[in-house]
Amino acid sequence: MSVTAHAHVDDHAHDDHGHHHKETFVTKYIFSQDHKMIAKQYFITGVLIMGFLGIAMSLLFRMQLAWPGESFSIFEAVLGKWAPEGVMDADVYLALVTIHGTLMVFFVLTQGLSGTFSNLLIPLQIGARDMASGFMNMLSFWMFFVSCVVMVASLFIEAGPAAAGWTIYPPLSALPMAQQGSGLGMTLWLVSMAIFIASSLLGSLNYVVTVINLRTKGMAMTRLPLTIWAFFVTAIIGIISFPVLLSAALLLIMDRSFGTSFFLSDIFIQGEVLHYQGGSPVLFEHLFWFLGHPEVYIVLLPALGITSEIMSTNARKPIFGYRAMIASILAIAFLSTIVWGHHMFISGMNPFLGSVFTFTTLLIAIPSAVKAFNYITTLWKGNLQLNPAMLFSIGLVSTFITGGLTGIILGDSTLDINVHDTYFVVAHFHLVMGISALYGMFAGVYHWFPKMFEGKLMNKNLGYVHFWVTAVCAYGVFFPMHFVGMAGVPRRYYENTAFPMFDELADVQVLMTVFALIAGAAQLVFVYNFIHSVFYGKEGPQNPWKSTTLEWTTGNKHIHGNWEGPIPEVHRWAYDYSKVDENGEYIIPGQDFVPQIVPLQKDEEELHH
Repeated sequence: MSVTAHAHVDDHAHDDHGHHHKETFVTKYIFSQDHKMIAKQYFITGVLIMGFLGIAMSLLFRMQLAWPGESFSIFEAVLGKWAPEGVMDADVYLALVTIHGTLMVFFVLTQGLSGTFSNLLIPLQIGARDMASGFMNMLSFWMFFVSCVVMVASLFIEAGPAAAGWTIYPPLSALPMAQQGSGLGMTLWLVSMAIFIASSLLGSLNYVVTVINLRTKGMAMTRLPLTIWAFFVTAIIGIISFPVLLSAALLLIMDRSFGTSFFLSDIFIQGEVLHYQGGSPVLFEHLFWFLGHPEVYIVLLPALGITSEIMSTNARKPIFGYRAMIASILAIAFLSTIVWGHHMFISGMNPFLGSVFTFTTLLIAIPSAVKAFNYITTLWKGNLQLNPAMLFSIGLVSTFITGGLTGIILGDSTLDINVHDTYFVVAHFHLVMGISALYGMFAGVYHWFPKMFEGKLMNKNLGYVHFWVTAVCAYGVFFPMHFVGMAGVPRRYYENTAFPMFDELADVQVLMTVFALIAGAAQLVFVYNFIHSVFYGKEGPQNPWKSTTLEWTTGNKHIHGNWEGPIPEVHRWAYDYSKVDENGEYIIPGQDFVPQIVPLQKDEEELHH
């Protein structure tokens, strides 16, 4: 199978060279089937546009939390009728929280991160001309684009966007008459997510088929860079778990529009009994979290894979424990599908079932710790090149550990009861999932920017400013948040002035908001650096980071099919850094890395760790 696929792809690519000069603006930049262009489309749509909206919303509701009931002209300007005289309305607060969570988790960190880097790197790092199906790839992006348009459109309707928290639990989401945010806005949310899931599944199937079938000669699975392992396993988790969320969304649409009772039973509104009978909102929680927990790793694994590659390259050392890293990715993927109940410890579940979910949840700490220790050991005694990509990778390890530690508390059913639905939970998952994944994404952008934009490099000094301000402010926001949560402050309340016991925490809310506003400003530095570098960036060499992997054997100029001549053959694994022969000399004199395309020398052993 593999050989025929290669022959076919090679022929196809050489045909392309004959007539690819006929590309029009539309076929090159809009309906492109080239994986490199689709990666850029995902980045601009998913990360720059949706990310900007998601972060802007978080800054608005952080201002409301710090200064409840205050009048701000920006509220009136941005929210219009939802902020009469500049005071934020309680309904729109929940809507902002809902859409912020949805945009960041799904649109930015799922498709923004995976869509960008899986598309850019899978063909380049495995030695393929393109994805298995360029058309399906294009279709995947445009379905994602449509789902973005529908989600953003829901912000502009009369009754306002969906407002039930990003987890959209019934009955708020199942009864259109429950509140303003349960009307058309919620319907658009569900339609958008259904299209989003279809896009995600098309992309994931394409990634899996490409990795299995289109690897170049010599590229065994044990020679793949860890980035590809991460993208490959992420795609498999997505294929397994996203259809379950699609079923939940479709059943919810049925409950809302067609009078069924999957998630509703014994509902009273203003003393009137509704006709719904026999459904269960807890069923929705099971369906949602069966995707919701694997989703955490769909977001996190690509970032961890990117970090593995960047750390090894910039420590000038082979990655420590290559096979253990692969095993931990596989273990995390398997365990992620049997822990969803830890989100539901207080839903009235049987305590014995709670103890089972506690056990499986705490097991995830093992492969996660393997990854953390292997990162630290890779850095140990390395010749560290502390460029922005490396700093963000090290930052990821820091937030992965600090965020993971609080997960041990939340994963234990007896401890979780005390802090469930408080800011402690918000702090935990923002650090371990949100910030870690964002750091991995930023690291990837700084590292592979030359591959995305024909050899141009981003400005290093602006990268340092971006990293340090972001790193300090991220902890400035989410470290104090743990203590606010332990004090009992509930999440999703638009003000806590009704609870005198929380008055002394008002200053902490202000502190967190100030840090959040500074962090938001720091992202503008990144956006400026990115856009400026696309047009005016300094041109770097073909292999600016002296890396061993295949993508750096392609020329700086983008061509359809990636390599000018035949696809190079692979002879070794992806991490031969600082490798010496028995005389203590580098394998290639004067060069501390050996690219994957260099054949093994006489008596040289292939490393695998």
